[in-house]
Amino acid sequence: MRDPAAVCDDTGTPVPVPATVSRIVSLVPSLTESVAATLPDALVGATDWCTHPPGLDVTRVRGTKNPDLDVIRRLDPDVVLANAEENRAADLDALRAAGLPVWVTRIETLDQALASLARMFTDACRVEVPPWLVRAGEVWREPHRGPRRTAIVPIWRRPWMVAGRDTFTGDVLARLGVDNLYAGHPERYPRIPLAELAGARPDLVVLPDEPYAFSRTDGPESFPGLRCVPVSGRLLTWYGPSLVAARAELERALR
Repeated sequence: MRDPAAVCDDTGTPVPVPATVSRIVSLVPSLTESVAATLPDALVGATDWCTHPPGLDVTRVRGTKNPDLDVIRRLDPDVVLANAEENRAADLDALRAAGLPVWVTRIETLDQALASLARMFTDACRVEVPPWLVRAGEVWREPHRGPRRTAIVPIWRRPWMVAGRDTFTGDVLARLGVDNLYAGHPERYPRIPLAELAGARPDLVVLPDEPYAFSRTDGPESFPGLRCVPVSGRLLTWYGPSLVAARAELERALR
């Protein structure tokens, strides 16, 4: 049996996870899908934004930024899964104060995602690394060997915002031979005027459908003369079972 006091999450915080975990609440859509694909019977709560797998039947605990702490407490989970970017520190502190173990992930690259998920399963969920995660690592192991292109990645409009430095999205694209023009920006999600974005003349304008729901009819009209590529945000921003198919599907969309 492991010593719960010796288990630390991605932030280095000790988490008193019990030796057996049978009740899990997830506050992050990617982590919810990951647990549902691995320990479906243990998942008892998830946010309203947790849309995968379709038809997920668990107690909803509101959003990632405003979780219903009372509902989570009543669910009495063995562990609450969270993310340093997605969830507010004050909410996580309140759950800890209520005596609940809170496991926080911190993910900015694909390699971090693979390692973080492996540790989450072995240390926070008390199970072996699932086969789909092993397969995801194999899928992404080979480096890109073709020519490289540049891109901007809008994530919001009114105001226009893009992926900047140290983002999972930027790292995924870089592994596909697409370099984010704003990867060196001091902010992770900077606000950039539309005229400046269009004037950067990237090879591609990658338009994910989340958090803003860009589509073929909402977004491309703002970048005349540039090649716009609408993509599934789940393939570009989620770390979980979607990673197994994401490489092939994104490569197809970006060709």
